[in-house]
Amino acid sequence: MHRYDVSRRSLAYGIAGLAGFVDAAGFLAANGYFVSFMSGNTTRLGVETIMQPDATLLPILLIACFVAGVTSGAVVADKSEKSATTSVLALSTLLIAAGAIAHAAGTTALFLGASALAMGAINNAFRREGEVAVGVTYMTGALVRFGQGLAARLTGRRQRGDLAHLLLWASLAVGAVLGAAATTALPAIAPWMPLLYAAGLFGLARRVERARA
Repeated sequence: MHRYDVSRRSLAYGIAGLAGFVDAAGFLAANGYFVSFMSGNTTRLGVETIMQPDATLLPILLIACFVAGVTSGAVVADKSEKSATTSVLALSTLLIAAGAIAHAAGTTALFLGASALAMGAINNAFRREGEVAVGVTYMTGALVRFGQGLAARLTGRRQRGDLAHLLLWASLAVGAVLGAAATTALPAIAPWMPLLYAAGLFGLARRVERARA
C-alpha cells in the first residue's frame, strides 16, 4: 500500500468498503456464506461435508463463481494495460448490476453468483507484474502486515505502510456495517446501493488513471 500515492490508496479504501458492503449483503442473503471471503466458505464447506453433506453445493458454487470472477478480471486487466483499474471496475459494476437485477427478480442464487463473480473480478483492480498487489476483498494479509508493522515499531524499527493496511481493513469493516444496516432496513433497494457506489469508484479511477497518463 505504501507504494501508492494518496489518490490510489483512497481508491483502494473505497473498493474495500464496497467489498464489505456487498459481502455483508451476500452473507445475509446466503444465511452465513460469503461472496468475497472464500476462506470462510472453504471452512463452511469442510464442516458441511461432515455435518450436512447436502448443504455443500452452495459454498462450492460460490467458490467457483469467485474463481471465475478472478479469472475474468485478470483477463480484462491484461488486455487493458494502462486502464486496467477502470476496466476491472467496469466489469465489476456490470456484475453488481446483474446481481441487483437478479435480486429484484427474486432469484437469490443468481444474485449471489453475480456478487461472487464481481468480488472475484475486483481483486484485479491493483496489480503489479501480473500479480494482485492489493487484496481488496480479503483482509487477513492486511492484518498480518499491520501486526508486523506493530512488531517493527515495538523493536525500534520502521516499517512503512502498516497504518495503511489497518485503514484498508477498517474500510472493509465499515462497508460491512453499512451493508448489513442497509440490507436489514431497506432490503428491496439495498442491492442497488453498491451499484451506485461502484459507478462512483469507476469515475474516480478514471480520473486517477488520466492524471497518471
